[in-house]
Amino acid sequence: MTGWNADTAAGPLGAGSVTLVEGSSFCISSANGDIHPEYPHGVFHGDTRILSRWNLTVDGEPLEPLAAKTKEPYRALFAGRVLRSDGYADSPLIVERLRELGAGIQEQITVRNYSSAPVECVVSLRVEADFADLFEVKEARIQRQWEESRETDGESLIIRAAWQEVRKGVVVTAAGADVTAEALTYRPVVAPHGQWSTTLSVVPTVDGTAPMAPFIRPDEGQMSPRDRRRQEWVAKIPVLQMGNRSIERTLRRSYDDLGALRIEDPDHPDRIVVAAGAPWFMALFGRDSLWASLMALPVDPSLAFGTIQTLADRQGTVVDVMSEEEPGKILHEVRLDVSTGLALGGKSAYYGSVDATPLFVALLGEVSRWGFATDTVAALMPHADRALDWIRDYGDKDGDGFVEYERLNDRGLINQGWKDSWDGINFADGRMAEPPIALCEVQAYVYSAYLARSWMAYDAGDVDLATEFRDRAARLKRQFNEQFWLPDRGYYAVALDRDKRKVDACASNMGQCLLFGLIDEDKAPLVAERLMSPEMFSGWGVRTLASDMGAYNPASYHNGSVWPHDNAIIAAGLLRYGFVAEAQRISTALLEAAEYSEGRLPELFCGFSREHFDEPVPYPTACSPQAWAATTPIQLVKSLMGYYADVALGGLWMDPVLPESYGDLHITNAPMADGRITIDISGSTATVQGLPEGMVFHRGTRPWASDLVQQARMRGKA
Repeated sequence: MTGWNADTAAGPLGAGSVTLVEGSSFCISSANGDIHPEYPHGVFHGDTRILSRWNLTVDGEPLEPLAAKTKEPYRALFAGRVLRSDGYADSPLIVERLRELGAGIQEQITVRNYSSAPVECVVSLRVEADFADLFEVKEARIQRQWEESRETDGESLIIRAAWQEVRKGVVVTAAGADVTAEALTYRPVVAPHGQWSTTLSVVPTVDGTAPMAPFIRPDEGQMSPRDRRRQEWVAKIPVLQMGNRSIERTLRRSYDDLGALRIEDPDHPDRIVVAAGAPWFMALFGRDSLWASLMALPVDPSLAFGTIQTLADRQGTVVDVMSEEEPGKILHEVRLDVSTGLALGGKSAYYGSVDATPLFVALLGEVSRWGFATDTVAALMPHADRALDWIRDYGDKDGDGFVEYERLNDRGLINQGWKDSWDGINFADGRMAEPPIALCEVQAYVYSAYLARSWMAYDAGDVDLATEFRDRAARLKRQFNEQFWLPDRGYYAVALDRDKRKVDACASNMGQCLLFGLIDEDKAPLVAERLMSPEMFSGWGVRTLASDMGAYNPASYHNGSVWPHDNAIIAAGLLRYGFVAEAQRISTALLEAAEYSEGRLPELFCGFSREHFDEPVPYPTACSPQAWAATTPIQLVKSLMGYYADVALGGLWMDPVLPESYGDLHITNAPMADGRITIDISGSTATVQGLPEGMVFHRGTRPWASDLVQQARMRGKA
């Protein structure tokens, strides 16, 4: 996820909070549907809070929450009851709030009367809009004082605000209400055993003047625009059936969340990318979006390509100390409408990530194997080469062969790998590592980038360039295994610090190195053993830090917690080295953990042992839904299927090792090149129907990039 320093961590959302997400908009409310400015609640659009208070009262009293159900990622139903003033426990009035999120919200309020007498009541909504940007809300540092005006226009309340040259506005429409500058009020009489209902909408204005397109309430039986968007998404992704219905539900929830996290590139509306996660990261993030789209390749390969293209368009071109932009560097995050200086780097785009740049090249190498047009991939090669130039000229500033990071200003992220909290990288005794820091997994990403570029050069007939990057990869692997390995501990250092000392904490980072083949074969069994040890494996997943380390804290962000995406990468790496049982154990634990959160894996959960707590302990401020957590179940099942394509080589490979408890797997409408295929797996047997012409199904392991490079080298010698 995005990083945070000691003073920028998100505050708690409040007990029972509900988060909705649709594109780049999101909504956070309390369990009864109310939105309170004293919490980090609100309706957010374009990284701006357009609704900071939305408090419903009946006869002057707030609702007692009864239930809150997220029906789709963008729609929730809240139920509450009206407290009685006469002291009786049970109230005859039940209120339902059906909320749908888009560029604003639409809310249907229904009051049901379960008594035998008519009930007259006063239904009132108090509305506020502070137009704070996301960072002000997240960090509880509202700094700006807007000049606000409120006016009524028939059934609408219009709130406008100005700060310096910035203009914002929101229009609240409440048909049938008594609209004043302070509140929206209804005075219904609800018939015995009857109901009363009304619908309100809240939409932002464009430049503080004209409202955006209003919410159109569909006719009975019709779909809203959000429903149509979801239906279009469902129609293009695979349909799956699994013997284990719990896992099937989790995968379907992943599909839904991934669909809701899709956002448009504002410069190319036809280009869809993946936002990092709700609530605070509904924007394009280099690392997060690359990993999530890589994991989602079997579901929708176009997400990966859209993400690569959008990041390529925003690739660094100059040296900027505040934003940490450098020529060839891939950004860390880009914000849509942040108008305060609280954003990282003080600008809309921030580049303080050490790993997004090599991951960009590695993902391009993988995407090139999934059937995209040769000329489309070729158009991105100059961006890949500029990224590789950044690795050489800026990533490895001291020329020791390793890519390291150190922030360029005191407002940037202290740590710039995926464990980017301020205290995320430390020694075994708990001391924090001092930058420049060379992370072990970053070297694996760089190794993968070198091999990807070498193979793509061989494929294009450029033998000299292919040889150059093949040699770089070989040299990096040799140096890494010499300088990061801790022979007396049986695992790899998490990093090298500024003095090239091995940062000797036992952390999960080394597990990611397995996936890219950077680990020497003779050391892999020791790494696997350590990852699955009681100190590392909680019973729900591999911890970020072993429990016998000095900085271990099971309720910390990066020092003992369990991150689903991290575990999915580790499981795939274990399979690469032949550790099937270990990968199955991790996968099963995570999929079982998802059962405790209605099939949705959060960004992370606490690292308490399963022996002590028989269900996963939530991390208080974890993002949910979150992109790479949503794609984790997809990646887990894909890895256990051994499901990899190489359209250029004319092959689809599978080598299934799904545990028996998962049952049979049936997938239809799976995208493959320019066609759709059907997959059936029963035990270790896989069959495929509908492969595009020229493609052949292979039982076994698809050649890795290192294998392709070696094969090309041998052909050259012949």
